[in-house]
Amino acid sequence: MLKVSYIIENKKQVINALSKRNFDATKIIGELEDFNSQRKKIQLELENIFSESNKLSKEIGKLIKSGNKDRADKIKEQTAKFKETTKGLNSELNSIKDKILDLLYKIPNIPNQAVPDGKGEEDNMQVYSSGDLPKLNSAALPHWDLAKKYDIIDFELGNKITGSGFPVYKGMGAKLQRSLITFFLDMNVDAGYNEVQIPYLVNEDSGIGTGQLPDKEGQMYHIEKDNLYLIPTAEVPATNIFKDVILNENELPKSITAFSPCFRREAGSYGAHVRGLNRLHQFDKVEILRVEHPEKSYHALEEMVEHVKFIIDKLGLPYRILKLCGSDLGFASAFTYDFEVYSAAQKKWLEVSSVSNFESYQSNRLKLRYRDSEGNIDLAHTLNGSALALPRIFAAIIENFQTEKGIVIPEVLIPYTGFSIIN
Repeated sequence: MLKVSYIIENKKQVINALSKRNFDATKIIGELEDFNSQRKKIQLELENIFSESNKLSKEIGKLIKSGNKDRADKIKEQTAKFKETTKGLNSELNSIKDKILDLLYKIPNIPNQAVPDGKGEEDNMQVYSSGDLPKLNSAALPHWDLAKKYDIIDFELGNKITGSGFPVYKGMGAKLQRSLITFFLDMNVDAGYNEVQIPYLVNEDSGIGTGQLPDKEGQMYHIEKDNLYLIPTAEVPATNIFKDVILNENELPKSITAFSPCFRREAGSYGAHVRGLNRLHQFDKVEILRVEHPEKSYHALEEMVEHVKFIIDKLGLPYRILKLCGSDLGFASAFTYDFEVYSAAQKKWLEVSSVSNFESYQSNRLKLRYRDSEGNIDLAHTLNGSALALPRIFAAIIENFQTEKGIVIPEVLIPYTGFSIIN
């Protein structure tokens, strides 16, 4: 969330910067200015009343001491009227503050200057690629057919139990899935990330804190009776560990990794491009996040990118890295790199990780701050990335490494799976 003062003081710059997202902030910032003027006016009126009320209270005390009770009672009547006026003004002030907050929730983060212009994903900029694209024989199968052939994922059973988008992993498939999760966590812990286990349900404040709420696209599963939300990513509960926290500068950075199932409604997702594991309502993911000093957050972003590269290299998958253009950025992100692995059987790239710097956008919502050596307090920066999302990694592994004899397991995973081939 952007600060009101920053938006108003830098109105033209904010409007221009958000235009990179194809977001026209002119009207909403105009409304924000109007409400902020009303807020200031009411606050000034309340301050004047409070000051006058204090003076009268002192006068009442003097009058009572001097025995002038009648005069004191008349002034008490006046202070009673002040209380009624104050009550009404506070109610109006709270209403205006809520309206300001609602407007702020609608304004996305400002893209970093290094974010390229663009109108959609076709304008994302490839900045790195690694590995040769596998060449499979004409009999090669996509992962949904391989899953059935080797009985490692049952999509129909998941559909019977719950519905489309909730697969059941079986046998060697379940073991491969668990091995990937453990491998990712081990890699993250070895790189200095502190592992945590987090709740899979969050309250409304937690969703607001990281920018998932208000849910503009209706993608979160909501338990209305308890007003709780199933998490779309471990980022939400893990980042909220630092809500309302003031860290000392020497405590930074804070680095965390967490595994969780993720739940997304994926409303409006249909067609062949979402077949099999490509788009699910429930999937597993291992996340990394960092809380950083503002001056070091972009160096930290590059470190996170190098770490994700290291993991995918270990798996032996061909991949590329994209710098997202302004219109393809997530709502709360200031800068994002996407990682995509190549699916040989489907002959397309599959996104497996987004590594993002939110700068102070989430911190402002969370009131996540740090205190420097001189005692000054300022907002920290937050970053997060997938390391890694499981479904498309799983799909790429079984597709790319399929042979006539079976699916060959990447060497780095064999100590985790206990087998070298699925057949």
